[in-house]
Amino acid sequence: MKSFACGDVVPGCEARWVCGTEDEILVLVAAHAASAHGLAELPADVVQSVHRSIVHAS
Repeated sequence: MKSFACGDVVPGCEARWVCGTEDEILVLVAAHAASAHGLAELPADVVQSVHRSIVHAS
């Protein structure tokens, strides 16, 4: 399992996900970024930041 906390990329955001793969997390993060942060598309630098912030869930 993998986990990601949006607050690791966007300070103050409390959203978190735990999924089986990084791809599953990215799909959910993209939808969250659009609805909560007004990003219709994830810029490449944000995608890189998300990948760097994904950790193995325990």
